[in-house]
Amino acid sequence: MANMCKNQAMGFFARPGRHRVAVLVRHGMLVMELGIVTRLFGTAKSADGEPLYEVVTCTPEPGRIRTDADVTVSVGLGPEVLAEADTVIIPASSIEYEPSGQDLTEPLARALELIRPDARIASICSGAFVLAAAGLLDGRKATTHWRSALDFQAKFPKVALDPNVLYTDDGNVLTSAGVASGIDLCLHMIRCDHGAAVANEVARGTVVSPHREGGQAQFIRRPVPEPQSSSTATARAWALENLDRPLTLRELAAKEAMSTRTFTRRFRDEVGISALQWLTQQRIERARQLLEETDLPVDKVATEAGFGTAASLRQHLQAALGVSPSAYRNTFREAV
Repeated sequence: MANMCKNQAMGFFARPGRHRVAVLVRHGMLVMELGIVTRLFGTAKSADGEPLYEVVTCTPEPGRIRTDADVTVSVGLGPEVLAEADTVIIPASSIEYEPSGQDLTEPLARALELIRPDARIASICSGAFVLAAAGLLDGRKATTHWRSALDFQAKFPKVALDPNVLYTDDGNVLTSAGVASGIDLCLHMIRCDHGAAVANEVARGTVVSPHREGGQAQFIRRPVPEPQSSSTATARAWALENLDRPLTLRELAAKEAMSTRTFTRRFRDEVGISALQWLTQQRIERARQLLEETDLPVDKVATEAGFGTAASLRQHLQAALGVSPSAYRNTFREAV
């Protein structure tokens, strides 16, 4: 759950006590992905307005770094930064799309060896190739951009690749799919560290959706639906307004004037998961919000979130997050 910051002076990080995020960039880096990390983590603040993270950029060999755009970036910090980082994030590079660009260079391999065993490591898009080449994804669930999925699976058969999700969270190693899903992954990490309220505020400031579940499907090209096809947006909006009451698939389908079978198929096509899975996710998010922001008793939180009983809430929260409602509330009230 919440990561505890070390309270010791750090050589490369100027502010002791803050969670230290190091962005490891390479030649061919995607400028947007560097911006995602620095913007999202850099704007996360506590209830008192104090920054919660310190973000620095480093590279295996300091100097001018080529990007995927018509600019270069000067990076003065080297791999030594990684030894002091609580979180290390590896954005994608255009190198991964070159025939011989998916192998670790010697400087990059040496850099990765400096990462602390207890650090959290994440990749954005094809940055997953770096983690896999270093053996950090062996036996773990991971994802990458769907266009690279076949190459990834052929090269790294020991990795449990799921090309149909936005991001994965397997302990202290996380991966994300295409560029925009890096936003989802960063918000997920902020949410895990400091709760939904902080992550939502970061999302509002960046004008992005505050939460897309990692299990949501990547936007892989599919045949265009017929123009007369209805969406399930109305049913989803209605469900969010009525999470506190029992909701059935039949009711949701009726909101779109569809048969249950048609609604089920279209819901999965649009959202990437079943309607009942989505409902459970939304109820968990509502419960998290209530636990963080109110003093409601756990049984009242369970009712408001649509779980009915405190026992049901405990069961679902334990399955999703590995903690009880009380432990979750205590963690995130202390985190900020």
